[in-house]
Amino acid sequence: MTYSTSPLLSICDANKSYASHPALRGVSFNLWPGELLALLGPNGAGKTTLIRAICGRHRLDGGSVELMGEPIQHGDRRQRAMLGFVPQELAIYPDLTAEQNLDVFGRLHGVVGSSLKMKIEEVLRWTQLESRRHDRAGSFSGGMQRRLNIACGVLHDPMVLLLDEPTVGVDPQSRERIFEMLAELKTRGTAVLLTTHQLDEAEARCDRIVIIDGGQTIASGTLAELVAATVGDTRRLTVQFQDGDDAERYLVTETYELADVANELPQVLDATARKGKVVEGLKLSNPSLQDVFLHLTGRELRE
Repeated sequence: MTYSTSPLLSICDANKSYASHPALRGVSFNLWPGELLALLGPNGAGKTTLIRAICGRHRLDGGSVELMGEPIQHGDRRQRAMLGFVPQELAIYPDLTAEQNLDVFGRLHGVVGSSLKMKIEEVLRWTQLESRRHDRAGSFSGGMQRRLNIACGVLHDPMVLLLDEPTVGVDPQSRERIFEMLAELKTRGTAVLLTTHQLDEAEARCDRIVIIDGGQTIASGTLAELVAATVGDTRRLTVQFQDGDDAERYLVTETYELADVANELPQVLDATARKGKVVEGLKLSNPSLQDVFLHLTGRELRE
């Protein structure tokens, strides 16, 4: 994707430490109008600290966060109106109806009167919650609550929307609807920054990806760019075949990395046949975002 305008959000050499522990060590990237950007990283990579800095809740020790070319200022109402933030923890009132929640959050964002009524009607249609407008939010499914939560964060039409794990605990239908909602925001020029551990979502839905680890930006770009810079464009071949003797047969799986599929695939199958093995199935896979992520951050689980 090519961007011809100026970035809506710019992070430049962001640094932040807690006591002697560095949480951010020079993170830099831009977010452009109409872009859906995934911010990925292992636990403790610095994602939460960065989001709080963007929201003005943390002061950086060094570097800058700029919104529309201006440094983020704590308490600046004009800048706050340009930002929308939807946390991972549900930020809605379960004892209020969907409509009442939207009314409360709209007023908190400074939307009032006829403008608020129009926005409530718009986001109820947008989230497909019109028929549940008078129902308590606490009676909603997890997916419906997530959609309402996102709606509460965009009533004031922010230019930049920050989403923290928006599909956690969400059913497939609601997950699809959430990304349809985000696609609609993108067409209006809204820039969306999405933090997620769902690598398949980031791979399929996001325009670009930024990976941070240890408080540093370690990679950024489109999926194709990240693959080319890390694991390369080899294809993974998975072959399942029967092995053993007549008394006991069992299924064996082998994997191969192929650089030239047209030439190497027939060779693998010929070698398998010469050994008397009966192929039960095979799968050819492109390098994935998971391959890139593990290549860059390591395979060990971090808590």
